Amino acid sequence: MSTTHALTERMLLRLEAEEFLIDEAALLDAWRMDEWLALFTEDCRYIVPSTDRPHGDPSRDLTLVDDDHERLYWRVNRLKSRHAHREFPSSRTRRLITNVRVLEHDEDGMTVTCTIVVHRFRHQQQDQFVGRYEHVLVRTPDGLRIKGRRAELDLERLSPNGSISMVF
Repeated sequence: MSTTHALTERMLLRLEAEEFLIDEAALLDAWRMDEWLALFTEDCRYIVPSTDRPHGDPSRDLTLVDDDHERLYWRVNRLKSRHAHREFPSSRTRRLITNVRVLEHDEDGMTVTCTIVVHRFRHQQQDQFVGRYEHVLVRTPDGLRIKGRRAELDLERLSPNGSISMVF
């Protein structure tokens, strides 16, 4: 394979991943939670490690979120209901996705990392969450889907009230 061909292939993979991640962020910002949930495979895992151990292993370290598809389904349904008091009415958010890199790939999918900034606006207060995502994206007949999502936050504390109620 020529250097030019390899570079073109890497650029196309990155562009495909970047488009997917930007579209996913738009669904979350628009609070289109059912459509966002549909991006996950049935055997998915969604992890948000604690801020004091961002590289921690969920099998032995405390996590903020460690969901399989069923728990993610219930999380989304709760967020859409009046029972999620911290998110009723829902926060306004804007997610910035940048520095997208394809770490590994094959014909079945890819492992992708990116830098994130999530701005949340609620009750005349703005919170900013900075970190990185690592996604395992798989190819399906319906396009790319998320098999794994890890959201590592680069914060010493979550917000002035010390809690999170939205999806990262």
